[in-house]
Amino acid sequence: MTPSDLRLCTASSCRSRGSEAIRARLEQVAAASGGQVRVTGVGCLGPCSDGPLLAMGQRLFSLEAPHPEPLARSLEQAVEQRRVDTWRPPGGPLIHADDAFLRLQRRLVLERCGAIDPECLEAALAHGSYQQLQQLLTQSSPAAVVDAVRRSGLRGRGGAGYPTGLKWAAVAAMAGDNKLVVCNADEGDPGAFMDRTVMEGDPHRLLEGMAIAAFAIGAQRGFIYVRADYPLAIARLRRAIEAAQARGWLGSAMGGTPFRFEVEIRVGAGAYVCGEETALIRSIEGGRGVPRPRPPYPAERGAFGLPTLINNVETLANVPVLLRLGPDAYRPGTKVFSLTGHVRRGGVLEVPMGTSLRTIVEEMGGGAPAGRSIKAVQTGGPSGGCVPASHLDTPVDYESLQALGSTMGSGGMVVLDDTTDMVDLAAFFMAFCRDESCGTCVPCRCGTVQLEHLLRKLLAQQATRSDLEQLEGLCHTVQQASLCGLGQNAPNPVLSVLRHFRSELEQRLP
Repeated sequence: MTPSDLRLCTASSCRSRGSEAIRARLEQVAAASGGQVRVTGVGCLGPCSDGPLLAMGQRLFSLEAPHPEPLARSLEQAVEQRRVDTWRPPGGPLIHADDAFLRLQRRLVLERCGAIDPECLEAALAHGSYQQLQQLLTQSSPAAVVDAVRRSGLRGRGGAGYPTGLKWAAVAAMAGDNKLVVCNADEGDPGAFMDRTVMEGDPHRLLEGMAIAAFAIGAQRGFIYVRADYPLAIARLRRAIEAAQARGWLGSAMGGTPFRFEVEIRVGAGAYVCGEETALIRSIEGGRGVPRPRPPYPAERGAFGLPTLINNVETLANVPVLLRLGPDAYRPGTKVFSLTGHVRRGGVLEVPMGTSLRTIVEEMGGGAPAGRSIKAVQTGGPSGGCVPASHLDTPVDYESLQALGSTMGSGGMVVLDDTTDMVDLAAFFMAFCRDESCGTCVPCRCGTVQLEHLLRKLLAQQATRSDLEQLEGLCHTVQQASLCGLGQNAPNPVLSVLRHFRSELEQRLP
């Protein structure tokens, strides 16, 4: 008898809604089912707002019951009647496969999230994990790997969008084999949880991407720098590293070859500025996470003074599938987004690069709830900006969003309906940047404080037109004079409100 597979999401979002209790109870039913049922805890299935989520084959259910007992009793009845294959959870709405949220995705990075047990190496291997690494170690050369990544057009998914192949080539060109690969998993944007989804749902994909990068540039050591806010991701990464080492996919003699690569996890305290690569390096070294001037760039002198390659989680997770498909078939690649805010259906989704904001927000997300209309979409987090509803047909790519005064960032996408006060929103993001400033340079340390002060004056309707002019001028000063990306990009939300919603600022003037 082939058991019916029930895949229950055990990622952070669904766990917060009771999926672990549901899983434990359903596993009891499965154990007594005589082989009719198999329950597997999997990574994120996508539409987090509908969680906890349960998948059976191609069917996806939203489990509304807050207590697992009615669900377990219903499954027990299906087992007794031997109709598990047609069982439908009580009260659980079916999310159809042709729903736009699911249908319009192209899941490359997330292809195994929701399909496998993230804590089981055998499941990952059965679904192709480490196959590309094995092939490269035995049949390819480092230079060929760097060239393939370059030809694919892959750009950094952490926000800056720097061509990945060029970064790899720069580190590969450094003399010696004492180099490092660092994975930046310090995901700190409000409303962003793409990297967390990958680490929780398919940690071996990240490890394979890091190992391929190490092979390509000639490194033998790597670090994953992940914030302490992600305890489940940290736990699953640690298990994955131990399992991969035990099976020869990390450590020495990898894949039966002389190649060696060891990975360590460094847990950060959650400072937003440590997403900046030089601050991250200093934190890995055990120092206070503050940026330093560049050059030298990390490719030349990074962590512990060694040539260092730094990529974020999504960038590295793209590498195995990029190499499997080939550079031409991979283009233009995909982008993983976390869709949140005033939207009917939110969660994690992966779409082809260039998909329009309207497709993501209105078709996939279902638009604004409760009969409201969309006012804007915040992209790029505190470093990004607000794209007004009139520009929803803008394709999501680096250049198009930049032209509107926003950025793609790491992939956080917050939908704002027509009840949103854009001045208050700008003040919120400026307060965030003020709190997260490391204080090293005066423009950021003092400028963010003054920018928030001016915005609060506007909110209190105590500002003058001179204050509004000072607000805009100070934005440009902070942008141009700050030491690192935090300060340089902190004014972006304010500048986008000045550009697209100036009338709301002027309405606050006496």
